[in-house]
Amino acid sequence: MATLLVNVGKALVTGFILGGGATEPHHVALGVGTGTTAATDTTLFTEAESRVVGTSTQQTVTTTNDTYQVVGTITATAARVVKNAGLFTDASAGTLFVKGDFSDINLAIGDSIQFTIKCTFS
Repeated sequence: MATLLVNVGKALVTGFILGGGATEPHHVALGVGTGTTAATDTTLFTEAESRVVGTSTQQTVTTTNDTYQVVGTITATAARVVKNAGLFTDASAGTLFVKGDFSDINLAIGDSIQFTIKCTFS
């Protein structure tokens, strides 16, 4: 299992620091394809369902406000085996910020899954 701030996500962070007008990555997406997350990834493994706009906050893990957190809920329109998730800067295209793969989560039609995605800077 891997969860990474991918390379293009790192570029977003430096864009924020420079005031470059980068778009907040708060669109939550899920994937149903198999793979291991790598720093060079720019997409999920077989993205499914529509992305949702999550609720973003700053959280504290070790140092005040060291964590960017997004919580979003996606409802399955078909039976799915969810294998990865990530945050994007746009509802349909956009730049991948952070991505994680994990053990299978089975969803039936109409089931909802809530993702809490945290990116802690340490």
